[in-house]
Amino acid sequence: MTSFSCSTHFRWALTAHISIKVPTIKFYNGKTHRGILFVLLLLAVADVHASINVFACEPEWAALAEEIGGDKLTIYSATTSMQDPHHIQARPSLIAKARRADLLVCSGAELETGWLPLLLRKAGNAKIQTNQPGNFVAADYVKKHDVPRKLDRSMGDVHAEGNPHIHTNPENILLVAAALQERLSEIDADNERYYLTRYQAFEKRWKQLVAQWKEKTALLQGANIVTHHNYWTYLNRWLGLHVLATLEPIPGVSPSSSHLARIKKQLSQQEIKMIIHVSYVSDRASQWLAEQTGAPVIALPATVDYQRGQTLSQWYDEVIRQLLSVK
Repeated sequence: MTSFSCSTHFRWALTAHISIKVPTIKFYNGKTHRGILFVLLLLAVADVHASINVFACEPEWAALAEEIGGDKLTIYSATTSMQDPHHIQARPSLIAKARRADLLVCSGAELETGWLPLLLRKAGNAKIQTNQPGNFVAADYVKKHDVPRKLDRSMGDVHAEGNPHIHTNPENILLVAAALQERLSEIDADNERYYLTRYQAFEKRWKQLVAQWKEKTALLQGANIVTHHNYWTYLNRWLGLHVLATLEPIPGVSPSSSHLARIKKQLSQQEIKMIIHVSYVSDRASQWLAEQTGAPVIALPATVDYQRGQTLSQWYDEVIRQLLSVK
């Protein structure tokens, strides 16, 4: 190995634009090499600006992480608003992202059980394995609904830990946000004050928004609805909506014509405000029932369109706008 010494001192300043004064390095053989130290300086600057890599299983958690973590995080969402998070493949691209992640943020409650264990195993990233600080499960911080008293295969796609779609109640978002701020501060202690400040600002703003949404939707309380799937359980309870029937005979199983006929008969004497289904699910059954009952069909977006820059508050605004559009 060639030994060398620096014949000059150097300094650099980090401002809005990075300015680097590149020194001259002279080896003992008399040759001058600026390039080597320039590369070293770039690596040093990159390290100063290194961000926490966040792998979010669903878009809602990517959006929430951005609210709390700001420019300290580099965030990747494994799914989009038009994908069913139950059924995702552990593709090589996802494995590569998980391998580089410092923090994994997922819904939990078995929502990702069909693909996440395989993804974690193939990624081989010790930081984000179960029970590690880098593995954050949102459902652990809220009260879960639809927890089955017993569980067997005949019940369909039922989650033993309860309904995993916790993000549909905006009050749950604040509970998860508080826990996420603490977790970020744990794995990135140097920026603890930054995360706390952003969380406090988010908390204040979010409470105001929740109060506004609650006031806007007061007239919906007690309204009779039909849902395709139990996706909106937390939203329905928050708004006080009354679910008369669910089109799926058991969770995850498409309704048969005979099942729909029974629902039609069951609802014959009921006034239905609306039929709600998730945007990524076929609306065929919902439209059939709408034709039979005259109730309008509402296709609510399942979650934040994070890929297009939508925020959590914008998503809730859209959900509530659609619900209120039914007269």
